[in-house]
Amino acid sequence: MNLFEKEALIKQKEVELETATPQDILKFAVETFPNLTFACSFGAEDVVLVDMLQKISPKTDIFYLDTDFHFKETYETRDKMAEIYGLEFVQVKPAITPEEQAAQFGEELWKTSANECCNIRKVQPLTQILSKYEAWITGIRRDQAPTRANAKKIEYDTKFGLVKFNPIADWTSEDVWNYIRENNVYYNPLHDNNYPSIGCEYCTRQVMPGEDPRAGRWAGQEKTECGLHK
Repeated sequence: MNLFEKEALIKQKEVELETATPQDILKFAVETFPNLTFACSFGAEDVVLVDMLQKISPKTDIFYLDTDFHFKETYETRDKMAEIYGLEFVQVKPAITPEEQAAQFGEELWKTSANECCNIRKVQPLTQILSKYEAWITGIRRDQAPTRANAKKIEYDTKFGLVKFNPIADWTSEDVWNYIRENNVYYNPLHDNNYPSIGCEYCTRQVMPGEDPRAGRWAGQEKTECGLHK
């Protein structure tokens, strides 16, 4: 499918998919784009989509960006989910190790230039893996941040050059947790310890009552996104 055909498809389907269930959106994505992948960060939204996708298309690729800086609980969640669903998550690593990064850019780059650290350990690896696919699925929700408020259920990702599906874009956090409870979905235990949004260990802190759910990401910096979602 060329770019013109993809844009025509998006225009045709964006209104219809806006009111479709996440499951129906996933079915449409799988049936329309066999060369499809899901980007999983092992947060609450993503474990919901893993569960849905395993019931709809268990052979669809699911990858994660292994920055080398994740919490141990995140890696444990990966291993537990792999065991539960009998799947193998595709590991995507940065081109350089943490040691090589420190040698080239200085120790604790995330403190001196968080954007550069995210670019090396997330954006560049994501660009490489997405170049192999026609479409990708994400777990972003509109109410997570102002930068995500206009996310559509289906859209063309101009940054990475492929179709992007956001099946739970209109869900609230309550919707996510209702699904987890009703379907007994395993989730990252950090969520039970005031971590509503989980990223790399060095750039994520606990969120106190009354704070914005993403206040724990890059705290103290004018940064709300890692660059994966424009």
